[in-house]
Amino acid sequence: MSLHQASGRWKLGLLLALVTAACWATLPVALKLTLQQVDPYTLTWFRFLLAAGVMLAWLAARGGLGGFATLDRKRWLLLLVAALCLIGNYIFYLLGVQWTSPANAQLLIQLAPLLVALGGIFVFRERFNGWQWTGLALLFGGLALFFGEQLGVGAAGYAFGSGLVVVAAVVWALYALLQKQLLLRLSSPAILLFIYVCASVVLLPLARPSALLALDGLHWALLLFCAVNTLVAYGAFAEALAHWEASRVSAILATTPLLCVGAVAAVHALWPESIAPERIGAWGYVGAALVVLGSAATSLLGSRR
Repeated sequence: MSLHQASGRWKLGLLLALVTAACWATLPVALKLTLQQVDPYTLTWFRFLLAAGVMLAWLAARGGLGGFATLDRKRWLLLLVAALCLIGNYIFYLLGVQWTSPANAQLLIQLAPLLVALGGIFVFRERFNGWQWTGLALLFGGLALFFGEQLGVGAAGYAFGSGLVVVAAVVWALYALLQKQLLLRLSSPAILLFIYVCASVVLLPLARPSALLALDGLHWALLLFCAVNTLVAYGAFAEALAHWEASRVSAILATTPLLCVGAVAAVHALWPESIAPERIGAWGYVGAALVVLGSAATSLLGSRR
């Protein structure tokens, strides 16, 4: 079976990866606040349902639904597994956010793009030079420093929540690699449409739609932001994979925890009662700096094809 190759428009891929990072940096904060009034299953179901409706209308208007007819049994199976992986990612991540802070959860979920980077190398035969391997080592070292410090100051249940986020990272990496391969036959919007519809059906028995009627205006706005964030982030991520190597995209996404720390600080400064500030010491900031440096080396010091 042939393997997907990036289009070579790396500047567009870089821009789309940055959009994805910005969306994912603000998402944990919005999720943490929305969970004050909505349970994880209902929240996830609503996000997928709204995304499915918007994507279906958009693809139908553009005549983009015909690609499904060309799929063989093997690719239908890949599509189904990709859907189940993304559903698992959403659920495990959201359950983990309940037990950890937004920045901690966003830090641990960065195991996912690192796994995608390794998958890009070993599955899609993408190549790293010496500088990029050094950058990847800095990424791992920075994440280890940051996580080690946070583990020491975390509240009860932090380790449990961290474990849930790690599981979310593993299944997300599997989803991302499967989606990249499926781009040979389907457009990224078509792949996401199938996943959104599948998730809406699978999660419906666990959701409580009636609970949404009790939300106040602020939490409705947060809920809608989470849902729109789904469309923008995953749409940009899917297109980034089409134009840039998976290893490069994943390196840019590794900066997301730093952006998340900034988002938490901004929300706490504006509304101190809504969310607690992140507790980051000297070693945590050293780790954050290594993440940025490693990300830059991994994504920008490779050869352009």
